Amino acid sequence: MPKTSTLNLSNNLALFQYGESLGHGELHVKMDQASGLRAIVAIHNTNLGPALGGCRLYDYDTTEGAIFDAMRLARGMSYKAAISNLALGGGKSVIIKPKGDFDRVALFEAFGKFINELGGRYITAVDSGSTIDDMDIVQRYTSYVATTSSHSEGGGDPSYSTALGVFQGIRAAVKLKLNRCDLTGLHVVIQGTGHVGYPLARHLHEAGARLTVCDISLASTQRCVDEFGATVVAPDAIFDVQGDVFAPCAMGAVLDDQTIAQLSTKIIAGSANNQLAEARHGKVLMQKGVLYVPDYVINAGGLIEAAAIYQNDHPEQVRQKVLAIYDAVHEITEQALATHTDPAEVADAIAAARIYATSPLTAAAA
Repeated sequence: MPKTSTLNLSNNLALFQYGESLGHGELHVKMDQASGLRAIVAIHNTNLGPALGGCRLYDYDTTEGAIFDAMRLARGMSYKAAISNLALGGGKSVIIKPKGDFDRVALFEAFGKFINELGGRYITAVDSGSTIDDMDIVQRYTSYVATTSSHSEGGGDPSYSTALGVFQGIRAAVKLKLNRCDLTGLHVVIQGTGHVGYPLARHLHEAGARLTVCDISLASTQRCVDEFGATVVAPDAIFDVQGDVFAPCAMGAVLDDQTIAQLSTKIIAGSANNQLAEARHGKVLMQKGVLYVPDYVINAGGLIEAAAIYQNDHPEQVRQKVLAIYDAVHEITEQALATHTDPAEVADAIAAARIYATSPLTAAAA
């Protein structure tokens, strides 16, 4: 669940000030009364190419919360594309889920028309709350969409590539922090066993890891019990589990002062976006002796696949790029450990250098 936004739009300048703090470029808003569409597209940067990022459908409490989420996620996509050496910028779209019953087809038809109006500056894709079927509807009205059922043999779902990349990142972090080359007997604590958490659990189980999981879906956790012998705990107890690796694979902003104090794992490496509630929490983790693998580095597999299938790259090329997440995590964490630096700062510096190499601008948040 996204945290409550601190962005107060009653101050007319607050939106611009927040955008400037993230190095933001554009914000587009669309309303369609017939379908109930209330959508926001945040384009962070297009220096390296068109902005690509998923569409999140969520029941936001406030408009401010939706805008905050879109802008923060878009910035993460810019840095994710840059750290992965992709010729893409960063963007994100959010649709405020209509209250009560609504026509989902009409909603995504209106959204598709909205995306087409942006002329290719933003390419949408599947994300939390949206589905491949939704993207198929969007594709009726625009070509600026990835992860549709026609895009790949795997049905266009990037979740499996995300999970494979997270698995590779965990392997790299374990090698550097725990000096272990294999995962046999390693205790991994997974928060969220959905589209990414479940295939990640499968990879870890096959590698010999021991699993503790939680999810709001009992059916999802039971599947992990039945197939992987996982232990299940309640969602509010997951931070207290004694383990080696904590893998946040649900919503973001889960690492704050309270949860960090509860954690006993030596490594944090998961698929959730924006895991740090505040940037300063990266330093808090470092001071505690916990190795935090920056989320946009380790979870880039989905973006790599979305970009590749949009460009009709060969599946093996996609797989090799995803497997290379091991090297990216190794490089960043090795540098961070050697210099006693927050890994998030190391990753940000590398990504920002790539994004702004041809621009006189620098990101205030870099």
